[in-house]
Amino acid sequence: MIYPILTTEVRFEQDIVQVRQRARQIGALLGFDSQTQTRIATAVSEIARNAFKYAGGGKVEFFVEGESPQVFRTRISDSGPGIADLAQVLGPNFRSQTGAGLGLAAAKRLMDEVQIDSARDRGTAVQLIKQFSKQMPALSAIDLNKLLDKLARQIPEDPYAEIQQQNQELLRTLDELRQRQEELVQLNQELEDTNRGVVALYAELNDKAESLQREGELKTSFLSNMSHEFRTPLTTILSISEILLNRIDGELSPEQDKQLNFIRKSAESLAELVNDSLDLAKVEAGKVTVRVADFEVEDLFSALRGMMRPLLPQNSPVSLIFEVPLELPTLTTDEGKVSQILRNLISNALKFTEAGEVRVAAEMGKGGMVTFSVADTGIGIPTADQTRIFEEFVQVENHLQKGVKGTGLGLSLCRKMAEFLGGSIKIESSPGVGSTFLVNLPIAYAGDSEVSAEISESQPEETGRAIENLRSAARDRAPKVAIVKEQKSFSLFGERLAGRNPLYCDVRRQRW
Repeated sequence: MIYPILTTEVRFEQDIVQVRQRARQIGALLGFDSQTQTRIATAVSEIARNAFKYAGGGKVEFFVEGESPQVFRTRISDSGPGIADLAQVLGPNFRSQTGAGLGLAAAKRLMDEVQIDSARDRGTAVQLIKQFSKQMPALSAIDLNKLLDKLARQIPEDPYAEIQQQNQELLRTLDELRQRQEELVQLNQELEDTNRGVVALYAELNDKAESLQREGELKTSFLSNMSHEFRTPLTTILSISEILLNRIDGELSPEQDKQLNFIRKSAESLAELVNDSLDLAKVEAGKVTVRVADFEVEDLFSALRGMMRPLLPQNSPVSLIFEVPLELPTLTTDEGKVSQILRNLISNALKFTEAGEVRVAAEMGKGGMVTFSVADTGIGIPTADQTRIFEEFVQVENHLQKGVKGTGLGLSLCRKMAEFLGGSIKIESSPGVGSTFLVNLPIAYAGDSEVSAEISESQPEETGRAIENLRSAARDRAPKVAIVKEQKSFSLFGERLAGRNPLYCDVRRQRW
């Protein structure tokens, strides 16, 4: 629906002022706010000025179109020479030398839509469209008729009043611009203050990060150094208690045997804590030596089976099952560290499984990964604790906790070692059902490796092998030379093993 509001002619220059007045009056009667009224009046006067300047005059028509939503349309037409290069005039890069086209550019900025129909020697018709806002009620034919009556009773003001009105609008605009400029200056000041605060915060965060890094390095260094220092006396305690428990220096009373067993078990627990702490410190410091070699998963499982089966007592209600790996490629990574990860997981599974089975398996994963799984039918782990168990020194309370020993470092060490090898570890568990630990490792280790024969001193298994070698030598009663470290207590251990046999014992004590 189209409702014509007013039609007027532009023949003289003062008619431009009257057109501007009428555009403002109609905008006010339609319900547009004062700022929108000024936009409409300015756009209409600019196009009317173009019609007068380039075509000698024209016609201005005001309409209301539509029902919902409604729009206010103004059509300014002339019979002039038209615009030959309309596309260029409307282009974003157009620069006028005579002022032509500036009115169109201004109208496009002020109105919602501008439609232009022009050609050489056919005149120009420009339609300016302003949409009603959502807050403005739709006008019916009756409302528009009332509007026409009001408009007819309004007498156009003289041009000087319109100029005064324009000056007032200009002053209001300048005042608004000044206020916005002040707000912009204030906002810039606030942004500068905020930026200074952010810079200060970043500096503080950097200081905190450096402090935390230093603390982490100090903690790692402390753990590493203390673990090294603890290992020798612990090894001595274990070795001498082993000598006494094996009756090398004579028989023990039942009470002495009981007390020595307490000493040995306590020393073993402490040695386990020390070894885990040192391994963890090495991983955190990035000083772990990765010995890359090719190996088969089947051979790894065979070695683990031999190591872990003795942990199960006779007639145990728990079965340790190693599934035969099928169609797995040769792995190229650190077999020792993979074995250490799986030993920790299997040991934990055996500790917290009262009956059922612990099943170890391996299969191909995604993206060149192999997935090792250690599944048990044990007590399970609550969902809330499934993330905590990988933190250092965290142990979940349960009814089996008192009967097993542990440091709370095993799973943390497993996670760090898996990540160090380029993989990951996760858990799937339900209380009362059991747990499954999944270790994803790349088939080939992609990091830097060192193949130096680095020997971790006084590892429990190495100490055990050393003791067994000395015992075997004693049993063989063959002449041997034993060179041990500078510790008197450790030297005593060697002397006690060798002293009752025809061995040549050369104990060299020196400061390292």
